[in-house]
Amino acid sequence: MSGHPNAHLLTTPADLSRALQERGAPLVIDLRPAEDFAAGHIPGAVHLDLWGLSLVDTDPAPLKAFMWIVDHLFNLRGVDARTPVVVYEEQSGMRAARAFWFLEYFGHPRVQVLDGGFGAWRRAGLPVTREAAPPSTSSWSGVPQEHTIASWRDVKERLGRPDVVILDTRSDAEHSGATVRAKRGGAIPGAIHVEWTRNLGPDGAYKPAAELRAMYEEAGVTPDKEVVTYCQGGYRAAHAYLALRLLGYPRVRNYTGSWKEWGDREDLPIETK
Repeated sequence: MSGHPNAHLLTTPADLSRALQERGAPLVIDLRPAEDFAAGHIPGAVHLDLWGLSLVDTDPAPLKAFMWIVDHLFNLRGVDARTPVVVYEEQSGMRAARAFWFLEYFGHPRVQVLDGGFGAWRRAGLPVTREAAPPSTSSWSGVPQEHTIASWRDVKERLGRPDVVILDTRSDAEHSGATVRAKRGGAIPGAIHVEWTRNLGPDGAYKPAAELRAMYEEAGVTPDKEVVTYCQGGYRAAHAYLALRLLGYPRVRNYTGSWKEWGDREDLPIETK
């Protein structure tokens, strides 16, 4: 799919449509707002809106509690290790990418994003329904993949290391400190800035591999380094996490507390442009 080394992390509307007709069909999760799901969705999809569910303290105890809540929400939608999962929203956006990242964190063996989202599904002329059945439930609890996540301590320990890139995926104004969305405005010292929207083409799908690779490598985000992504609350950071996973970057972490945690803590260093 567009030359991505890890193209299996995405699926197309046509491929998803075929998979839904086959034995072992995936569980499809719609991450859009409830009103959008009610107005029409992919047949058989279950709804889960994780918007607003954020963590601003990545110390061990609150992080563990937060991830238990997220895990439980996936249980209430029937997620288990035996069934492939496809997540989607209106485009290949941050809601779907964050759900993808959560499921990778929990070690789910087969999770994909519908590339281009519900918009691509409709443009393909595929069926849409307003009917919804109660979701099944599960008791699956994955094994946390600690290499996919970063806490504030992890980020602080990596500041200034030549083998690590801190990647700021926020807007220009947030990165410079002109827009302040925490106690302090600015950026994590030394962070490279690539706004998350640059991952997408005009059709709302991820750009081809060659374009993504050139964009990131020109910015200094190279596959030989560990990359820690951040934004305001881990949503846009998850989008860049998936972009880099698509490119085959071997070491990528999402700083899920992101700027809201870092900017609120006056004991942590910042820089402004």
